[in-house]
Amino acid sequence: MSKFFKEFRQFISRGNVVDMAVGVIVGSAFTAIVTALTKNVFQPLVNWALAGAGGGLESAVTMLKVVYDEAGAVDMTKSIYIDWGAVITAILNFFIIAMVLFSVVKTINKLRELGKSEYHGYTRKEYYALRRSGKKDEEIAALAAARDEEAKQAAKAAEEEAKKHTAEYLLEEIRDLLAERSGKQ
Repeated sequence: MSKFFKEFRQFISRGNVVDMAVGVIVGSAFTAIVTALTKNVFQPLVNWALAGAGGGLESAVTMLKVVYDEAGAVDMTKSIYIDWGAVITAILNFFIIAMVLFSVVKTINKLRELGKSEYHGYTRKEYYALRRSGKKDEEIAALAAARDEEAKQAAKAAEEEAKKHTAEYLLEEIRDLLAERSGKQ
């Protein structure tokens, strides 16, 4: 049991977990802001537009069970209804949060790519380790080019190896072996 807690403590003390926790907290706060905006600003506007377009409350909500108060007016707190403005607002809420998250992820990816291009495709840590070992920027660029060329050759070799396992390749091999055999006899 102590091994479990030791591993758990190591897991929690990693920087990524703390970053993730901060992200969840900030995300929750942002979601609360967007939800308040959509519920308190957009939903009344959507309900107002639906009621104005269709001629009253009936087009903004679908009444399932109507309860009237003493004055004969509809008591919305006791009635059962579908609030179409709430549905549309929830969809708006989703799209706003999705757009912001997309923008954040796109920005982070752009920054990562920018960082890699500055360091010739190496991480910052790798780049500075090469610099500390005495390599000049031109040498690091040459190493990166050689590494990229090796990666291309390895990918091409893997593609050729995968091609060997296709049915077409195997049938060609069988054809060639049969032709060779029939030529010997």
